[in-house]
Amino acid sequence: MPKKLAIFASGSGSNAENIYNYFIDSSDVEVVLICTNKQEAFIVKRANKLNIPVYIFTQYELNNFVDLHKKLQNLDVDIIILAGFLLKLPAIMVNSYINRIINIHPSLLPKYGGKGMYGSNIHKAVIENKETESGISIHFVNQNYDEGKIILQKKCVVSINETVETLIQKIQKLEHNYFPIAIEKMIKKL
Repeated sequence: MPKKLAIFASGSGSNAENIYNYFIDSSDVEVVLICTNKQEAFIVKRANKLNIPVYIFTQYELNNFVDLHKKLQNLDVDIIILAGFLLKLPAIMVNSYINRIINIHPSLLPKYGGKGMYGSNIHKAVIENKETESGISIHFVNQNYDEGKIILQKKCVVSINETVETLIQKIQKLEHNYFPIAIEKMIKKL
């Protein structure tokens, strides 16, 4: 039986599509659901194009976790992947999936993590602080923003003339190269 993934995203969904394509021919892993809190997010169009069921929920439904949990259970979801999902997960959800919720963060945690540290906010801070490197952190989710056990980190050089846009490109390349591999390695340990 393949392990079943639900991917949560709030934005364009490039990581979600990349993960789906990585596992498309796998007998070990199957993406069974895309979940989002934003009906207008491009992830919805991507999921429809890939023929993956989409579940759109409100913040109340996330925090309450009853209907969302039923949906995940009905599909036998083993692992939840946060791929650009910006809302904090409720304790009841984290406790229902201990060490089975994985997030990707576009910095080398613990640097530039926590509330408000997402997207271009991170990259601006990295450049303003004259960091010489940045990268990605793939980690388990716990009760606190970006504090779960790290599964994998990958680095890139921040050049002297780096812009937010060029750093985003470097980070996205790391995400696309390493996020599916980290998921695969973690699943093999289950």
